[in-house]
Amino acid sequence: MPFQAGSAHEVKANLFRVLGHPARVRILELLREGERSVGTLQAELELDSGGTSQHLAALRRIGLVATRRDGNSVYYRVDDNAVFDLLAAGRAIISRRLATEQSILQTLESE
Repeated sequence: MPFQAGSAHEVKANLFRVLGHPARVRILELLREGERSVGTLQAELELDSGGTSQHLAALRRIGLVATRRDGNSVYYRVDDNAVFDLLAAGRAIISRRLATEQSILQTLESE
């Protein structure tokens, strides 16, 4: 079946593209613990306000985070908890790969 622009594959690829930045993954990991203000996220990420805002906007555009305003502060929370399953799957894949590589390394070292 040929690839068609605008397909479900394209939408999925965009999700992974947005998740492809370490700061965005870290934001989601921080938000696993609960809602955080932009200022708190900025401090924990050690990014400037512009960088933090860009990463949050990217996550908001694809519907992974939602906002709440309280006075002058904006708070972010994860809007779809399924993203945590996706991150866990990524960790599991990486862990299995590293375990295999570690096993190969141990074999090489013992030769």
